[in-house]
Amino acid sequence: MSDAVAYECLKDDAGGIAVITIDNPPVNAAGHAVRDGLLKAAQRFAGDDTADVAVILGAGRTFIAGADIREFGKPMQPPGLPEVVDFIESVDKPIICAIHGTALGGGLETALACHYRVALNSARVGLPEVHLGLLPGAGGTQRLPRLIGVEAAVDMITSGRHVPAREALELGIVDAVDAGDSPREAGLTFARDLLQGNRHVRRTSTLSEKIDAVRGDTALFEEIRSAVKKKAKGQLSPVMCAEAVLAAVDLPFTEGVKRERELFMELMNSPQRDALIHVFFADREVAKIPELKTASPRALNQAAVIGGGTMGSGITVSMLFAGLPVTMIERDEESAARGRANVEKILDEGVKRGKFDQDHRNRLANELYSCSADIASISPADLVVEAAFEDMAVKQDLFRQIDQHAESGAVLASNTSYLNVNEIASVTGRPQDVLGLHFFSPAHIMKLLEIVVADKTQPDVVATGFALAKRLKKIGVRAGVCDGFIGNRILERYLTLASFMVEDGTSPYDIDKAVVNFGFPMGPNQMGDLAGLDIGMANRKRKKAEGWKGRYAADYMDRISDLGRYGQKTGRGFYIYEDGSRIGKPDPEVLEIIEKVRSEKGIVPKALDETSIMKRYMAAMINESARVVEEGIALRPLDVDITMIYGYGFPRWRGGPLKYADTIGVQSILDDIRSFESENPDFWQPAKLLVDLAERNETFDSLNKKAKS
Repeated sequence: MSDAVAYECLKDDAGGIAVITIDNPPVNAAGHAVRDGLLKAAQRFAGDDTADVAVILGAGRTFIAGADIREFGKPMQPPGLPEVVDFIESVDKPIICAIHGTALGGGLETALACHYRVALNSARVGLPEVHLGLLPGAGGTQRLPRLIGVEAAVDMITSGRHVPAREALELGIVDAVDAGDSPREAGLTFARDLLQGNRHVRRTSTLSEKIDAVRGDTALFEEIRSAVKKKAKGQLSPVMCAEAVLAAVDLPFTEGVKRERELFMELMNSPQRDALIHVFFADREVAKIPELKTASPRALNQAAVIGGGTMGSGITVSMLFAGLPVTMIERDEESAARGRANVEKILDEGVKRGKFDQDHRNRLANELYSCSADIASISPADLVVEAAFEDMAVKQDLFRQIDQHAESGAVLASNTSYLNVNEIASVTGRPQDVLGLHFFSPAHIMKLLEIVVADKTQPDVVATGFALAKRLKKIGVRAGVCDGFIGNRILERYLTLASFMVEDGTSPYDIDKAVVNFGFPMGPNQMGDLAGLDIGMANRKRKKAEGWKGRYAADYMDRISDLGRYGQKTGRGFYIYEDGSRIGKPDPEVLEIIEKVRSEKGIVPKALDETSIMKRYMAAMINESARVVEEGIALRPLDVDITMIYGYGFPRWRGGPLKYADTIGVQSILDDIRSFESENPDFWQPAKLLVDLAERNETFDSLNKKAKS
């Protein structure tokens, strides 16, 4: 018997109950020791004449929360999970699974192979393999539809969502929900009831009612395939998951399991799986920064946010959700009232959507939140976040006032998207306490938080920024000071490239279509309409005032903005938005404006096809990403990948721009850039890091590995 799995047999009036306990902290991951221990325990139970029924449960805070990430990328040691679960199901005496915490991935597949399942009320179950570019590979796609039906199984497996216990009961995944807090007692109670009711083995693999009901329904199957493919937007694993589930209808169980394994191995060998595994580990590595080796975070018991507009109210609500008391500061009572209204509107929307109830909303609004027109009210705060208009003079003036009123040792942060944090810090007497916190809009929803480290920022202040990100359940990424930091600097580069392509003859609507087909949620022009074209115009004016260098191809955007067409908020931008719709229609007048600009400049238009669009789009993004790493603005390539995935909609299943470069080949990207140089030599200068990696035949991931070691 493995040390990770214990076996004991209890004598009960109803009969003998074997208790099989998985104890592999912290999350009882289904590594080799657990698999080996479970198989041996099930074999022991099968031959134990004193045991009439068995209960499998987890020690600690969860059942089995999934695979052991330490085994990722390594050869699997036998027994494999399919062998373990098949044996559990084959035992001729009832086996019950008692679930608490989570039963995810292989944890749920283990539970599905048991003959009965009971869950604590707080438990959740799911098959999230799709997020790693895989599908459940131990019979999950074959057993689940036999319990809950094809449509429900496809939804659950292709989304990878965690299903709460009560819903699992309604669906038929579990047989009972226990109101207690002990999986052992829940399992024993169910076992006694089972014995007293003289209930016998019930194998999931032999159930057929749910799949018989849809056998031969080709219209339903095509509808499922079409819906999954549309939602997947190019990702393979959801489509393969659906095919595996449908195989449960078309094939006998043993043949369905073989088909599941074939599809599983196909995904295992796909670049998408490699990319998603990269993101899985990058999510964890991005928080490992040098400052945390020498410093601990400062206290975070109370915050102040200066500004009650869109960003300030979103930041405030994000903090309230985390249980952090917040005082919002505005310049006068009227503005303070608007700020409160903005916060309460977000909270009311949360109630409307069922995120929380009215009592919780009232507690956040009335107990944790306050609003003031007196900047001196920031004095009790451990953290002060300035969220004013993106203007250096405005921010410097506020930081002079913050410096006068904030408590000694408080962390002073600017929510800026582009501006130089060193210049902001310079107007205070404590630049060591200042950092940038670039929240993404809407701040209470978006997960990315760029933590901008200025020249004099102390390590414990940086550590506090990352502690805040964790508390807010956001992904914190360390960034250095430059125009736009990591994300907006890269964004500006490929948006500039998009403007070149439009001016040279490509329709903005063709660019958006190509980018969406690549896997982004929207194209650059759709994104501009969403954010507001006036924001881009203001940034261009700022850069012109600072001395714009190079080709300027945004004249057509300036003319669209000059007409008051700022995007969704005005009903017209690049697209027309009718009756408040967020889905726009192409605007013929925009094409006329673009054509007029081309004519004035004497440009003979030459449209690019989708492949050519994306080669340039990605080359521009990757080249600037390489510069950001080369200059130390990002610590590692993975920091760029995480920033672009969480902040800018880069398709997760492609791994981020620099992982994508590795997938395509660094030399191939460099060749593309050099082939574009004749079009615009100033723009298409290859990054030194890109050249160096190509010459050494290395990858961006090799830099991640060096940084880790």
